[in-house]
Amino acid sequence: MTPDRYGSDVLAGDWKAPRRGRSAQVEAARDLVVEDADSGWVGAVVRVEKAGGMHVVHLEDRRGRVKAFPLGPGFLIDGKPVELTAPRTDTAALAAQRATKSRTASGSVAVPDAPARVASASRILVEGRHDAELVEKVWGDDLRVEGVVVEMLDGVDDLQAVIRDFRPGPQRRLGILVDHLVPGSKETRIVEQARAAAPSEHVLIVGHPYVDVWQSVRPERLGWSQWPTIPRGTSWKHGILAELGWPHASQADVAHGWKRILGTVRTYADLQPELLGRVEELIDFVTVP
Repeated sequence: MTPDRYGSDVLAGDWKAPRRGRSAQVEAARDLVVEDADSGWVGAVVRVEKAGGMHVVHLEDRRGRVKAFPLGPGFLIDGKPVELTAPRTDTAALAAQRATKSRTASGSVAVPDAPARVASASRILVEGRHDAELVEKVWGDDLRVEGVVVEMLDGVDDLQAVIRDFRPGPQRRLGILVDHLVPGSKETRIVEQARAAAPSEHVLIVGHPYVDVWQSVRPERLGWSQWPTIPRGTSWKHGILAELGWPHASQADVAHGWKRILGTVRTYADLQPELLGRVEELIDFVTVP
């Protein structure tokens, strides 16, 4: 066979293909994060609508700003070109929505129209309001079916007295979730002292490693790859809000900032496993027959 002196035909392949490759069609599903190739705007899809005879997609960046773009080509996902298409409204999409609604935010099978059970004597205690609100958002449906009440401690400094006053027993179990339960922390010393002073098989104290329960939200929900490190001497929550570019001067700003962070949590999949496992452990403990 005579060798080809001139090599392969340079026009035989897809020689007109763009440097980044050809665009793939991707449905503009809510919360999908994309980049507008022309402006560099990066944001999550919040809605798609028809305006002025054309479809537009609204993208919200990590600072909460929303901007509209024509639906179609011209977007990037992880640096690769995509063409955004309108969300599906076909039978498969509706079936997927129904399947999602049959689950609670914690991933449990939903019990339609189930009345809240009369509260049991057992309790789950968490450190503060933000912890309680996060637990309610993800596990609230499950806890109401089980008749379990979540209460706030407002700190763990007097944990021994809390356990003593509760008077735990076989039908009165107590589960406690503690922030920043890591070796050498103040919280760890308090928990060890409480366990030594009032040992009981009817009390379970567990914790997550985060300085604040805010960190148990996956950073990707805020447009980060990881939570930023806040310098010593700076209020952690104020520092986080400053990093996000949100108001942070007052306690009202902190409260509003938390509401925005909590609003990014849709299901258990938006939380870190270090918190998920501990809350599930507590629910199992206090609902043991």
